[in-house]
Amino acid sequence: MTDLRPKFWETIPLKKMTAPEWEALCDGCGKCCLNKIEYEDTGEVEYTRVACRLLDNETCQCSNYANRFQFVPECIRLNPKTLNRIAYWLPNSCAYKLLNQGKPLPEWHPLVTADPESTHSSGNSLRGQTVSEASVSEDEWDDYIIQEDH
Repeated sequence: MTDLRPKFWETIPLKKMTAPEWEALCDGCGKCCLNKIEYEDTGEVEYTRVACRLLDNETCQCSNYANRFQFVPECIRLNPKTLNRIAYWLPNSCAYKLLNQGKPLPEWHPLVTADPESTHSSGNSLRGQTVSEASVSEDEWDDYIIQEDH
């Protein structure tokens, strides 16, 4: 984290952040790696506890982040160019979404607390609460819908 400018998220626009700063915005909640059900007729998005097969349920981190597109071609590449188009399915607590809306980071965010565990200890992650998509048929996803503030 030595490549990060002090409180960069408060002063640097998303488009001008360095790659390490952009990556540091991720709070590690695991919510963006959940499979979601999007209803075409309403545009409503529901979150499920069914996670991408690469999500480590205990760490809420991608088990193969560097090569994720090789194993999960449908994985979304989140960057300043794609953010506006896909922000609707990011959770409301997501730093990328919040900063894009001109809002501050939540008080429990690791950049604010300087504690990498703060997302988990504050109850804002899905650590230990997901099931891998490898073990659940897509037809069963609606059995795993969760009420998520998104």
